[in-house]
Amino acid sequence: MKAQVGDWVVVESPHVGESRRVGLVIRVDHEDGTPPYQVRWTEDDHESLFFPGPETHVEKPEALLRSVKRR
Repeated sequence: MKAQVGDWVVVESPHVGESRRVGLVIRVDHEDGTPPYQVRWTEDDHESLFFPGPETHVEKPEALLRSVKRR
């Protein structure tokens, strides 16, 4: 997985009925874009150092905006 500042990380819920988490990547320490990432989570503006798991994917800002508009 690779991300850059301004990308969004989307964490799909492994449980039925739970929401996915979405966060803005605000810092990437590795030049090659590999984790971990500093992320600001949309649900509460909490910032954390994030190590993505298999349920996580990265979306570019324009792709996330398109997916929200389709809902």
